[in-house]
Amino acid sequence: MATSEAEQGRQNGPVLGTPGDFPDRPERRGRFVVHVVIAILCAVCAGGWGYVMWASKGNTEVIDQVIAFDASRGDSIQITFEVVKPSDRAALCRLRAMDVAHVEVGSREVTIPAGEGYVRLTERLETSAQATSGAVHYCYLV
Repeated sequence: MATSEAEQGRQNGPVLGTPGDFPDRPERRGRFVVHVVIAILCAVCAGGWGYVMWASKGNTEVIDQVIAFDASRGDSIQITFEVVKPSDRAALCRLRAMDVAHVEVGSREVTIPAGEGYVRLTERLETSAQATSGAVHYCYLV
């Protein structure tokens, strides 16, 4: 006949024991140093990423914006855009015309002379196929 654990004199309690049954955990040293090293590595990585993002933006002294474009003709596109730059510097802007598949079908570089800080221009680009959009690819100071 089977007997219960209580009848055999075993105690009911935790299988692994109570907290008092175990020795105290040893003191851990050096955790502060590890956290400082990790914080420095994170700061260096964040600073590096910030520099990469800033450098990829390019020269932010020239601001360009497309106002309108007219792609109604099959052999050209007319793009109206504005450029804000320092008055004493010239700028070079590249205009692009793209088709429905975003393939470049025409491009042209436009030089904006020094003298005015704000310039609004309308330029016509010759295209090799029907263009569906026009954009300013880049502008930078020269």
